[in-house]
Amino acid sequence: MFSTGQLIFAICFFLAFVWVIRLSYKKDQRIHQKHFKGKRWVLVGFLAFFLLLLLAKIWLKQ
Repeated sequence: MFSTGQLIFAICFFLAFVWVIRLSYKKDQRIHQKHFKGKRWVLVGFLAFFLLLLLAKIWLKQ
């Protein structure tokens, strides 16, 4: 489906992207800790909402 060159480019691009995002987050870590204290609860809420949607889909399908 993809050529070898395209796969190599995709892998290199992905690794570079993750590296840059990690550097950016590490640089701003103090600011994130100060301003975004409830981020874990947002993640828990998002996962709970997703689980409810999944359960509703399964329940309505039957």
